[in-house]
Amino acid sequence: MDRTPDAARIVPAARSHAPGALEIYNESIATSIASFYTTPRPLAEMEATLLPPSGHPVYVAVDDRDRVLGFANSKQWSPRQAYERTVEVSIYLAEDAQGRGLGKALYKKLFADLRDRGYASIIAGVSLPNEASVRLHEGMGMRAVGVFKGVGEKFGKIIDVGYWQLELKEPSTID
Repeated sequence: MDRTPDAARIVPAARSHAPGALEIYNESIATSIASFYTTPRPLAEMEATLLPPSGHPVYVAVDDRDRVLGFANSKQWSPRQAYERTVEVSIYLAEDAQGRGLGKALYKKLFADLRDRGYASIIAGVSLPNEASVRLHEGMGMRAVGVFKGVGEKFGKIIDVGYWQLELKEPSTID
């Protein structure tokens, strides 16, 4: 268990965290472009996100009353076997938990776990504009690698999605 700058705890996700994480995610769906869903998601879907059958790590930040303040998850970037060394990450924080260092603490724990598990590359997509998310990802050492123009539409606006990448291992070439 890791402590964050404001004494929240970073712990592996458990089924009991699903209702709190779902509340955060559904609020994001309703009020932001961070998720491209437009309707609230069901509890079973959040349980599958927090406890994926693939075993990819997922962490939650909880306060001293075990209220979920945010979560960071990882999943296989693509189902094709050649991508097995690459994961996609995402992060969501409760509105009152933003700007407190929780995002960085969650990602630090998640990225270290991914590195320990032998993954070589981390990918993150960010709906643009989202200055706070860009700062977080770049603050974690990720670099911008491209933008898909106009791929989403939400709240009557056309949305670009930028992609950031962190190489955990030096890429090797096949001779």
